[in-house]
Amino acid sequence: MTAEFTLSCVLFDLDGTLVDTAPDLISCLNHALSQHGFANVAPEAVKPFISYGAAAMIRASVPSNDDTLMTDILATMLDHYQDNIAEHTVFFPGMQNTLAAIEERGLKWGVVTNKRERFTNPLMDALKLTHRAACIISGDTTANPKPHPEPMLTACRQAGVNPQQCVYIGDAEHDITAGKSAQMKTLAALYGYIKPGDTPENWGADAVIASPEHLITWIASCP
Repeated sequence: MTAEFTLSCVLFDLDGTLVDTAPDLISCLNHALSQHGFANVAPEAVKPFISYGAAAMIRASVPSNDDTLMTDILATMLDHYQDNIAEHTVFFPGMQNTLAAIEERGLKWGVVTNKRERFTNPLMDALKLTHRAACIISGDTTANPKPHPEPMLTACRQAGVNPQQCVYIGDAEHDITAGKSAQMKTLAALYGYIKPGDTPENWGADAVIASPEHLITWIASCP
C-alpha cells in the first residue's frame, strides 16, 4: 500500500461481489426458457456469465441467432425477475460482517453496478441496504455504464469522496478497468462469477481477494 493512499470509501459491484444473486437470476432465466420452449440450464453452466448481464446469460443458454427470439426471452426473464427480485438472493459468506467492519471504521461504502435501476433499487431495499449505502449507481444512472469511468466518478460525487481515496471491488475485468480509469484502487473478487478462462490476476487490479473476509484484511493494511 502506498503511503499517500488514504481510504475513505469502499465501492462494490453488486452481482457476484456484494451479494449472490445467481439463484434468482438463474431461476428467472429458466422460467423464461421454459416459456419459450427451451430446456432449463444448469446453474454452473450459466453462472459465469451473470456479470455480463441477462442477455449474455441467454446467449450462453440458447442455440439460436434469432434476435427477435432472444429479445422476447430477455423481456420474459426480466419481467419475472422484477417480480421475484430477492426470493433466493443472499449475501456472500462473511459479507455482512465485512460491511459492519467497514462502518465501524467510519468508512463510507456504496454500490456501482451495470444492473438497471429498476432492479438495483428494489434489490437494495429488499436487502435493507439502501439507507446504509453512501451511493448507489446503476447501469442507467449515467449515460455510460462500466467500463466507462463516468459511473465511478458519479458515485464519488454522490458519496462526497475523492476517487483517489476509494477502492472498487468487482468480479469482472470491466470492473477493474472502470475503477482504474477513475484512479481508484481496485480489487478483483475471486469468489464471484468468474468465467472459465478468465485470469483475474492479469486484470491489473491492485490485489485479488478470495473472500469478503480478505477485504477486511486489505482494508486493515490501509493507513
